[in-house]
Amino acid sequence: MSLEKYKSKRKFDDTPEPEGKVTPVKDKLIFVVQRHHASHLHYDFRLELDGVLKSWAVPKGPSLNPHDKRLAMMVEDHPKDYATFQGDIPEGNYGAGHVDVWDHGTYVPIDEDGEEITPKQFAQSIHAGNAKFRMKGRHLKGDFALVNMRKDEKTWLLLKHNDKYATQEEYSSEDYAKKSSLAYTAKRNEEKKVVKKKVRLIPEAEKKNKVAPARKVSGKKLDDYLKPMLATLHDKPFSDDDWIFEIKWDGYRAIADVNKKEKKLYSRNGLSFADAYPAVFAALDAIKKHAIIDGEIVALDDQGKPSFQLLQQYGQDQSAPICYYVFDCLYINGKSVEDKPLLQRKEMLRKLLPESDVIKYCDHVEKDGTDFFKALKKQGLEGMIAKRADSKYRENDRTIDWLKVKNVIMEEAVIAGYTEPRGSRKKFGALVLGLYKDDKLVYIGHTGTGFNDKTLKEVYALLQELKTDNSPFSTKVPVNSPVTWVEPRLVCNLKYSEITEGGHRRHPVFMGLRVDKAAEDVHEEVRDDK
Repeated sequence: MSLEKYKSKRKFDDTPEPEGKVTPVKDKLIFVVQRHHASHLHYDFRLELDGVLKSWAVPKGPSLNPHDKRLAMMVEDHPKDYATFQGDIPEGNYGAGHVDVWDHGTYVPIDEDGEEITPKQFAQSIHAGNAKFRMKGRHLKGDFALVNMRKDEKTWLLLKHNDKYATQEEYSSEDYAKKSSLAYTAKRNEEKKVVKKKVRLIPEAEKKNKVAPARKVSGKKLDDYLKPMLATLHDKPFSDDDWIFEIKWDGYRAIADVNKKEKKLYSRNGLSFADAYPAVFAALDAIKKHAIIDGEIVALDDQGKPSFQLLQQYGQDQSAPICYYVFDCLYINGKSVEDKPLLQRKEMLRKLLPESDVIKYCDHVEKDGTDFFKALKKQGLEGMIAKRADSKYRENDRTIDWLKVKNVIMEEAVIAGYTEPRGSRKKFGALVLGLYKDDKLVYIGHTGTGFNDKTLKEVYALLQELKTDNSPFSTKVPVNSPVTWVEPRLVCNLKYSEITEGGHRRHPVFMGLRVDKAAEDVHEEVRDDK
C-alpha cells in the first residue's frame, strides 16, 4: 500500500493533518468514521489494512438498518494515525472544513459464513469487490459489507447485515452527531437550571470537548503501571487541625502518566482508560511537564453531581460531561515528590495543572471535617476523604493516614450467580453476591433491584460466558429460587441500608458493574477506630 496519492493532495505546512507513514499492524485491526463538514457534509469510513486506512466517503453516513444501501465512494488510502485526527482543515487545502471522530473501534474480517479470515484474505475480498467484516464500535456493531458496484473502482455500497445489532427503524448518522456536538452540549448547558449554593463544592455540568467517542470502559492491561495509595474506612466525620478533607468522588480511580514520548491513563489495577475516556486522555496533552498524577474520573448529572451510573454507561451515551478530578501528584519533571508532605504536593499539583474543562484540581478544606461532611450530606454526595496534611504518598498501601467517611453506604461485591426470573421479569431475577474473607468467597445477599431493561440484558449477556455447574461458595446459600452459578469474575457496586448480624446486606441495590477492580480484591473493608 502507498500513501503517495494522500501526500500529493496535501500541503503539510498548512494543514494539521498527519503526514503519516505505512504502519505495521500491532494488535487488532482498527476502524474510524469521521464526520467531515467540507464543501459537502459526508462521513469518511476507514478500515485499517496493510498498514494504512482504506477509505470511503459515505455521503449519508453509515446505517444500522439493513434496508439502507449507503453509497460509499472509495478515496485514497490514509495513514493510520489519521484515525485520531480532529479539527479544521484550513481554506485553500484539499478537503477544507471541520473533521470530528464520529465512531471508532476494532473490526474483524469475515467470510460468507461469518468466520474470521486473515487480513491478506480480506485484502483479496476488497480487490474482488465484496468485503465483509464485523465491527466493534460505539455506534457501529455487528456485521457489515462493502460491495463494489462495478460501474467503476470507486463506487461501492456500504450495507448492514440483519443481525442482533440491526434496527428496522429509520437510521440517521446525523442524529447521533448532533447529540455529541459542542453546539448541542452548549445549548443543553444553557437550558440547565442549576441552583447556586453558598458553598459551591461541585461545579455545574460543563460542556465536553469534541473528542473520539468511547467504545468500552475496560481497555488493555498495561505492563508497566503503579498502584495508588488507598484509604481506610472510618465510621464518622471529625475535625482536626492536622487533617484536610476532600470530596469522595463516585467514579473510577485513575492514574495519569504524562511525558514527551507517551502518555498513559489507567485504572487502579492497570487497565488503560485511553479509549474509554478519550476526552480525559486528550486533555492530558495540556500538561507540559513529565508528571504522574492521581485522581478520579467522574461523569456529572444535570445538577453537576457525580453519577457512577452515567459513568458506567458512558460508552453508550456521552451526553453527560466527564471530568478528571486530580487530588495528588507523585512525580514532577520525572522526579518523585512522594516523600513531600501532602499539602506541599497539592500546591505543586495546583501549579502543574492547566486550566481545563476536563481536568480539574480537587480542592479541600482544612481542619473542619465535621461541617464539611454536613455540607456534602446536604448535596447527597457519597462522602469525604480525610487526609493527614503532612502524609507522604505510599504506593500500593492502604493506610490510616487517609480515611474515607461515607454518607451513602456503598461497597463492591462479587457476582457469583443469578436466580430465575419471575412474572414479567426478563433474563434473571436477582444476582447472588459475595465477597472474600480469608481467601474464601462468602455470601452477603442477593439483589434484584436497580436494573432496567438495558442493564438486565447487558449483565445477563456477560454472565452467559461465565456459567458453571458448581457453586463458588463453600457453604450452602439461602436463596428461594433455582440458581445458575457463574465463575466469580464480575464486580459490581452495591448500595444498601445496613449489615445484618449474619453479614447479609439489607435492601441491596445494584449500582453498576466495575472494571477497575479484580474480583479477588473484593474483601470486607478494614475499619479504623480513630
